[in-house]
Amino acid sequence: MRFYKFILLGITLFLSLNVQAAKRQTKVFMYGFATSFNDSIVYITDIQTIDSAWVDSRTGFLYSRNNYSYQLRDFLQRIGVEHPTCITAFAIKRKDIEKKYLSIKKRYTTKGKFTIKYIEIKDFQYRPMIPDPSELVKEKVIKTKPNKQKMSKQRGNRPQPSRSGMGTSDIPQSM
Repeated sequence: MRFYKFILLGITLFLSLNVQAAKRQTKVFMYGFATSFNDSIVYITDIQTIDSAWVDSRTGFLYSRNNYSYQLRDFLQRIGVEHPTCITAFAIKRKDIEKKYLSIKKRYTTKGKFTIKYIEIKDFQYRPMIPDPSELVKEKVIKTKPNKQKMSKQRGNRPQPSRSGMGTSDIPQSM
């Protein structure tokens, strides 16, 4: 019986924790990388600063991150690259994005099989993606603690079986 109470208490506490799926506006650093499987040319953008990007505060994901890659893809298609596959890497700290940037740059320069074309900020710049107002609403569940008085009242309203086999309704009431 105690085991079930602990499980029930654990489930109640788990469900009553705060849930926040809020997005916050913050400064991020990002760069883009693109390649086409039809040729050996890879494209790398400069590291760019986006001052008004939205990041999910709980997961740390960049809001609408696929659309940033679509911006790069559309730019490359306008300049004549066919079927580019694009990624956009981002970080909150400049040091972290520089580490990622150097890693991918090293991967494609040391092999010598690829031609690297750098895309400067004057040619291409990311535009921030702004969420709809309905997506900015915080989803909150109020954190509650089990109320001992409430629980004891709930127990008091239910008939308790007695050890003699008689229910509470069978016990004579004294006045």
